[in-house]
Amino acid sequence: MDASFLILFSLLLVSFMYSMVGHGGASGYLAVMSIFALSTVYFRSSALILNLFVSGIAFVSFSNGYTIRWRLFLPFLIPAIPLAFIGALIHINPATYKFILGILLMLALMRLLYHPSKEYAIKTPPGIFVSVIIGSMLGLLSGMIGIGGGILLSPIFILMKWSQVKETGVYSSLFILCNSLAGLIGLWFSGIVLPPHFAWWILVVVGGGLLGSTTAMKFLPVRYFKISLALVLLLATFKLLIP
Repeated sequence: MDASFLILFSLLLVSFMYSMVGHGGASGYLAVMSIFALSTVYFRSSALILNLFVSGIAFVSFSNGYTIRWRLFLPFLIPAIPLAFIGALIHINPATYKFILGILLMLALMRLLYHPSKEYAIKTPPGIFVSVIIGSMLGLLSGMIGIGGGILLSPIFILMKWSQVKETGVYSSLFILCNSLAGLIGLWFSGIVLPPHFAWWILVVVGGGLLGSTTAMKFLPVRYFKISLALVLLLATFKLLIP
C-alpha cells in the first residue's frame, strides 16, 4: 500500500482520537512522522500547524456548556505563551530531540490510557507560584518539541483533581491553541519547513477533528480507538528510544 495513503490515514485516526479528548494531536502527528521515518526538519512545523486546526475545532466543541475558570487557567497559560515562543527558537540536535520526544510520547501514552471511571470532588487550585512554574515548563517544552502542551497539562489537572475530565478538554485545547501559535511564530524566525503535499495533511486532520469532537463519541466505543492509538504511540516510542 502506498506510504502517502498510510500517512494520511494515520493522521486522520490521530486527529479523530485526540480531538475527542480536547487535544490537538501533536504528539500523535510526531509519532506518525517518526514511524514513517520522515526527516526531523518537518516535525515541529508540521505538528504545530496541524495542532492549530484540530485544537481550535476541539475548543469550540468542548467550550459549549462550560464556563472557563480563568483564575485557575490563566496562571498556567500566560507564562506558557512566551516560553513556547522561546522554546521554538532553541535548536536541538536530532539525537536529543528524539530522546525528549520519546519520553513525551510515553507520557502521552499514559494519559491516553488513563480515564477516571467517575466524577470526583474538585480540589482547591494551586497557588499562583506553582501554576506559573508548571505553565512555564510546559510552554518551554511545547516550543522545543513542537507540541501544544495539552497532553502534559491535562493529566496534571486530572491527577491533581483541579478540574473534571470533560472540563479539562476546554483548558487543554485552548492551551494547545495558544502555545502552538506562539511556537509557530518562534519557528518563523528560523524557517518553517513543511513536507510535500502538506495541504492534504491539513484537510485530513480537519476532517478527523470535526468527526472526533462532534459525532464520534456518540457512535463508536472510545476504548477501541484508544487501543489503536496507544499502539501507534508505543511503536513510535520504541523507534525513537531504541537505536
